[in-house]
Amino acid sequence: MDNLATALPASATAAPPTYAARNERYWRTNLAICVFGSFTTLVSLSMLLPFLPLYVRQLGVDSTSAVVQWSGVAFGVTFLGTALTAPIWGQLADRYGRKPMLVRAAVGMAVVMSTIGLAQNVYELVALRFAAGLIGGYASASIVMIGTQAPPERSGWALGMLSTGVLAGNLVGPLIGGILPDLIGIRGAFFAAGAMIAVAALLTITLVREDFSLPPNHSVRARRGAWAGVSGGRRSYFALAVLFLTAMMVLLANMSIEPIITVYIAELDVDAHRLATVAGVVMACSAFGSMVMAARLGALADRIGPWKVIIGCLVGTAVAMIPQAFVTHWWQLAALRGVMGMTLAGLLPSIAKLVRQTVDERSSGKMLGYLQSAQYAGQVVGPLLGAAIGVHFGMRYVFFATSALLIGCAVLSAAARRGP
Repeated sequence: MDNLATALPASATAAPPTYAARNERYWRTNLAICVFGSFTTLVSLSMLLPFLPLYVRQLGVDSTSAVVQWSGVAFGVTFLGTALTAPIWGQLADRYGRKPMLVRAAVGMAVVMSTIGLAQNVYELVALRFAAGLIGGYASASIVMIGTQAPPERSGWALGMLSTGVLAGNLVGPLIGGILPDLIGIRGAFFAAGAMIAVAALLTITLVREDFSLPPNHSVRARRGAWAGVSGGRRSYFALAVLFLTAMMVLLANMSIEPIITVYIAELDVDAHRLATVAGVVMACSAFGSMVMAARLGALADRIGPWKVIIGCLVGTAVAMIPQAFVTHWWQLAALRGVMGMTLAGLLPSIAKLVRQTVDERSSGKMLGYLQSAQYAGQVVGPLLGAAIGVHFGMRYVFFATSALLIGCAVLSAAARRGP
């Protein structure tokens, strides 16, 4: 038997190459396309912020309170749709490949965003925004592709670059949205957004490459349950739970105050005619800070380990939260939000890197999809928590409560790093 084993060729005894190894020659080009596609889709989703209330009024809603309510519903329902379907698209990516999910998201978003420009009433607007979340999710699909294609020693940097594209889209979108309707009209702005995503779809179809094949035992593994791909026993389950909770805290920390930040800035003696502009600058500082540091902190996670970056960023964000409760001028708040954005930037790339390391490649897409759902849950919970604390205790206590939650996550992350 020993002679028979040694007589076998190396190809018969060696393990098959991993998905990352098979796509080593493609991942850099794919990363560039994914960054561009994530940027364009996030621009399209965020550009309507300045004129969404105007469009709602144009669709027949008259009272100011109803305009505010429908605008909030129309904006938030997209992220609800994405949170619901991200694990499903991630599981399909494990079964059929990552590129088909990118193409599906880009083409679907291009069609839906253009169709929003044809809405005849506010119900159609909300339904189409919900559809954009259900069938879209280009950034989520990009995280699945790049998170599994990039070499493990470069995945933190690659995911940081991808995060930079998303953040840049969120930053630039409202600026474009403040200019474009005056040039081509509100409906024309949606057609332009659809055309921009169509360019990303065309680039994805023609330039993205993938070597994908199902493992021989994929169907057997798939029937073993949602967590079948997790290795390492209870320690890994606990680590994943902490990572999902921390992913939720990323957007919760940012969104706990942003929906009511204009009211907080008004308490800093900012003139009423400058209030909207100042609020926009303060919110942009957080996104800009994250955009500057995301790739750098992702690369740091590659060098020193993602758990260290996660714990450091959680503590740093918690510390940056506290002085925001004591500012006396708006520019102080802007500077502190910028610092907070920098510390938050290292979390998602490091979390995604760890999730990839914790599960095998048969389940990586599905687990990264769950990660996206946890992230969007923070976007929903954050404003609700911030509003409740602000109403009952005062807005300054929102910063204290958020800081305490971040410290709690840091403690859990330290425990997960050590293991049971």
